[in-house]
Order: sequence, then C-alpha cells, then structure tokens
Amino acid sequence: MAWIDSLFQQMVAAGASDLHMTSGLRPYFRASGDVTPIDGCPELAAEQLRQVLYEITPERNRLEFEECSDTDFAYDVPGLARFRANLFMDRNGPGAVFRQIPSEVLTAQQLNLPKACLDLCMLSKGLVVVTGPTGSGKSTTLAAMIDHINKTRTDHIITIEDPIEFVHKQQKCLINQREVHRHTKSFKRALRAALREDPDIVLVGEMRDLETIEIAIETAETGHLVFGTLHTNTAATTVDRIIDQFPADRQNQIRTMLASSLKGVIAQTLCKKKPKGRAAALEVLIVNTAVAANIREGKTHGIISAMQMGGKLGMKLLNDSLLELVKAGTVEANEAYVKAVNKEDLLTKFQANGITIDLARHGETSEPAPAATAAPAPVASGIQHTPRPSISGGSLGLKPSTPAAAPATSGPSISGPASANPSISGPSISGPAPKAPTVPKAPSAPQPVPRAPIPAAPTTPAAPAAETASTGTPEKKAWTDPFEQFKRQRPG
Repeated sequence: MAWIDSLFQQMVAAGASDLHMTSGLRPYFRASGDVTPIDGCPELAAEQLRQVLYEITPERNRLEFEECSDTDFAYDVPGLARFRANLFMDRNGPGAVFRQIPSEVLTAQQLNLPKACLDLCMLSKGLVVVTGPTGSGKSTTLAAMIDHINKTRTDHIITIEDPIEFVHKQQKCLINQREVHRHTKSFKRALRAALREDPDIVLVGEMRDLETIEIAIETAETGHLVFGTLHTNTAATTVDRIIDQFPADRQNQIRTMLASSLKGVIAQTLCKKKPKGRAAALEVLIVNTAVAANIREGKTHGIISAMQMGGKLGMKLLNDSLLELVKAGTVEANEAYVKAVNKEDLLTKFQANGITIDLARHGETSEPAPAATAAPAPVASGIQHTPRPSISGGSLGLKPSTPAAAPATSGPSISGPASANPSISGPSISGPAPKAPTVPKAPSAPQPVPRAPIPAAPTTPAAPAAETASTGTPEKKAWTDPFEQFKRQRPG
C-alpha cells in the first residue's frame, strides 16, 4: 500500500472532498467547503512530496509532468474510492490536489434533482449543458443523469472524459467510457470518431475549445443526445459563452444552429449546509419557443424574462433556488448571499419573505432610502398654519397655533407627543378624543386687482409708403377704441 493511501482513508472517513498537498507544508483537507490542515501529519519537503506522488503516478503522466510541469490522471483505491489527481509545480516545488470520486454513483433521488432535469434525460436528440464554477459538482450531476438513463433506457452511451471519474456499471444500457490521452488524443478527435460508433447518447466531459463545441452542436443536430459541461455561472451567460467562441462572421449561423439544438441548461452552485455538508442550488433553463427565438435573434437578455414566465415547464432562476434552500433551513442566508450572482434581487426576495441578513459581515452597508417629504400646504399671505395635532390612545396632544415658543407653565398639564415647543406635562385625558380646536382664519391682506388685458387694436390698412420713408421709422399711433366704428354706424 502506498504511503498516501492512509491519507485517502482519513479523507473518506472525514467526508472531505479534496486533499491538497504543497511542498514545505502539511497536507490539507477540504471538508464542507473549508480547507483545514490535517492534524498529526508532518510537513513534507519538496523531494519527499515528489517521492510520495511518483509512487502512484503512471509512467506516461510522470514524463508529462517532468516536461510540462502539470498532469492529470485518476487513481483508484479498491474498496475505498476513486480520486481525480492533478500534479503541478509552483514556487515551492511539486504540489498536488486529489478530488474524491465516490465508488458508487449518487442517484438522481439522492441529489434531489428536479423533474425538469430528469425529463432532459428522456430526450432523443439535442444538446444539454451542465455549467457552474470549478468544484460545483457538475460531474456528480452528470453522472446521476447518465445513471438515470442507464436504469430506464436501452441505448448505447459513449463518455469522453479527462480523466474518467465515475465508473458506470452495465445495467440496461451499453456504456463505453474513453479517457483523453489514454484512449484518444483529444476531445475533438474522440467526438468525431463517436459519430462512427453508433451512439445514442454522448457525454463530453469538457467543451474546452471552438472545435469541440462545434462538433458537439453538429452531433446534436444529427440526431444524438449530447451532454456537455462549461464553466459559466448562469444559464443566460452559457448561451453567450457558446456563441462568443466563434468568429463574428459565423455567429449568426451558430445562433440558428444553437436555437434548434440546445434543449436545456443546468447551472449549479454549491452552498455550505447547516451544520455540515454542501447542497446544490440549481438554475434550470428549458428551451421553449420563446427562448429559441431569443437565441436566434441575439436577444439573450430576454432569456431571464422567459425563465421567469416558464415556471410550469420547470424553469427556475438561481436566486429562487437559493431562497428555497434558506426557507427550508438547509443553508444560511449569509451563505446564499455570498453565492448569489444578482445580489440585489436576492436581497429583495429576502425582504419580501422576512429574512434578515447582516451586510456588515460582507463589508457592505444597507443605506435606508430617504423618506419622502410631503409638500407643504399653501399658506395664506401673512398667516402660517400649523399641522393638526396628532391624537394617539387616550392622550391629547396640542400644539400652539403660532410659531413663537410659549413659556413653560407650572402646574398640571396635558401630555402629548414631543414637539419643538416646550411641552405641557400632566395627567392624560381619558375617554373619546375630542376634536382638535380649529384656528380661525384671519382676514387676508387685500390683493391688488389685476388689470384687464388691453384688447389688440384691429388691423388697419397700411400707412402710405411716403410717410414711412419721410421719417425712416413707422409712426407710433395712439390707442383707439375698437368699438368706435360700430358707434359711427349706429343710427343717430
């Protein structure tokens, strides 16, 4: 047994997902999303770590590591688990990260995959993309979907991975699993060869480059069901990422092909569970007529609106999934806020559901919106009206009718709400609240009467040109009565 196998046993027993090894440091476990050093494990110098790693590294990967300073392979501990290994060099020397792959594939029921995801497994052709950041569980979700197909259909499945992670047993389907650099040179070469191997379903571990994406879309258009992965955060950005891989002169053609071949996108993010473990928040996009039209016309911003209206089809936004996890008590509200892409929208949903969150914990502050001030009522000239006194409970609050401060009066007084003027304290008056006294209006100051507009003079024939020419400026005429002509015509 290799020396590192003891660490793998501790890793499985602790429920850790990753083992990190760095020259000059103790090994670390990642458990429930947190990276912590392993108690009782010594620090490993660069040469010691190299010997530990070479003990389990295949010869081909050892040569690749010495030439390129990094390599990927899978390591299997019989009866325990499989581990995806990545060896690399940094400033301290060699290092490695091992991801635990359960020996038994988790089922769709164990992962609580929604019905919309399982419906995608029943398609006969099309492209289904599972996306998310690194370490978000894309491989686990794809393995559960392939396992569901393996139990319910009788088809031929070809997987192309780098390296092979989950090992699928032959159940109802015939499964061929190929590993890049071991069974084929590249994803694109294996994907082209798959078209001549009579597949019904093809799984592409990573759609890394333009050629792989193009072949995957073509394979989906030729009547095959293709599953692939990308490193994007949301369903809408997945569509943009696929299209932006192509040159500008080909993007219109790819939009048309993608609108007809893309069937669904599952974008997932892992969140820390309470008290330990991790849960996946899923954003699900099902391509219907509206979504396909948005893709074809280049209006990917309209996909979010189509998802909000497609709840009956199983579509769900990431924030809605995060809200469900918080309401169910599975995830802390602060953890959901950290994982959200559109944080403002999630805060709005939290407020609508009475969920509080400490923004100061994330280095942010929530500033309350300024209160709207009511416009002041019109004031008569010379007199300022005060607002009517407020009445609450059995106490009566009175405010003086003049802005001048009244001197404090000794003796019993009536309590009321605080104001800028000195308050009058005393016993409160019980019983029905009387009407507030009305302030009599003072006579307003006389206003000047506006003068009536002077009617315009009727149009008269133009003055002779000789008069204008003699003075240089038109002669200013006195005002005449516009009704003079009617007075002259009136019989006398």
